[in-house]
Amino acid sequence: MHDPFPIPCPPLLAQLAKPLATALDLPTLPLHVHEILFATLTYHLICVYLSPFVSTRLFPTIYPKLPSRTRLNWDVHVVSLVQSVAICSLALWVMRVDGERKTQEWEERVFGYTGAGGMIQGFAAGYFLWDLVICIRHLAVFGWGLLAHAVAALVVFSLGFRPFVNFYGPNFILYELSSPFLNFHWFFDKVNMTGSRPQWYNGIFLLTSFFSCRLVWGSYQSVRVYADVWSALHIDNAGVLEKAWDVGDEVMQYATGANVPAWLGGVYLGSNVVLNTLNFYWFGKMIETIRKRFSERKGKENGNLKEEDPVLVEGVALVDGVVDGVVLYEDEDVKETGYIQVDEEERVLKLHKTEVRKRKG
Repeated sequence: MHDPFPIPCPPLLAQLAKPLATALDLPTLPLHVHEILFATLTYHLICVYLSPFVSTRLFPTIYPKLPSRTRLNWDVHVVSLVQSVAICSLALWVMRVDGERKTQEWEERVFGYTGAGGMIQGFAAGYFLWDLVICIRHLAVFGWGLLAHAVAALVVFSLGFRPFVNFYGPNFILYELSSPFLNFHWFFDKVNMTGSRPQWYNGIFLLTSFFSCRLVWGSYQSVRVYADVWSALHIDNAGVLEKAWDVGDEVMQYATGANVPAWLGGVYLGSNVVLNTLNFYWFGKMIETIRKRFSERKGKENGNLKEEDPVLVEGVALVDGVVDGVVLYEDEDVKETGYIQVDEEERVLKLHKTEVRKRKG
């Protein structure tokens, strides 16, 4: 299937990309470099301009008052929401209409190339390139885990331009089917709907989709790609690939004399292991977070937990709960009361004193 993107790569841009493509041994990169740049630029514009504009008008009493760190996180979640819906729709469409995928053997799945698969690789690489830049610029906000995810994902999807396991690009991008529910779960917290019934229903969809798409489907696809790469590493396939080229197989047009060096299989499979490990880790964190969120709400509704009950955090008793990011505290050592500012993204792990007054009596 040819590349369905309506705009072909400008010849000048393709020519400029050739030295990089040659150096990295990515011969199909010049065919899709415009899609990478288009996606990266689009997500940048959404994050910097569209998200603040729309969010301010939809949530005028919430978004403008968020700390700058939280606004950045909000905008990134908007980009993630748009990207996950768009790329998953495209991947599902390609998997349905690309008839060449249904008859491919392991040689074609490993070394083959189609324009539609290259388009998915291009848009995915464009997003993860943008994601990598964001994670590097704001490492203190997003942490090493998300940086590792961005690096591994960019490596995995960029190798599709070798071409290498181009077939699996749409398959692995379906990881993102759970991302809309993850983003909505985060937004519910920020619009004061934590523990609400809509968030509960969304949480069920989030856990179900994450488990199904990332852990079950993702692990299954990983086993398939491991098996195909193993075959490519251990079978002399030069004759098979040359034969495919001789009969005019367009899928194998970039595969003449191809092979899978050990480093390539190691890098790809290693990146895949990193992504799968992070998925299992995050799934456990999701269960923990959702269970804690709703168990606390249920406890409050049943009278088991009152707002005035002290909650010890780093040796400080929080006696009034959080209100607009500020909590009343009592320091038992110096017998003072006052207010402390809560770092919203760190969930009261970092406390900042803003006002102190002597405790009466």
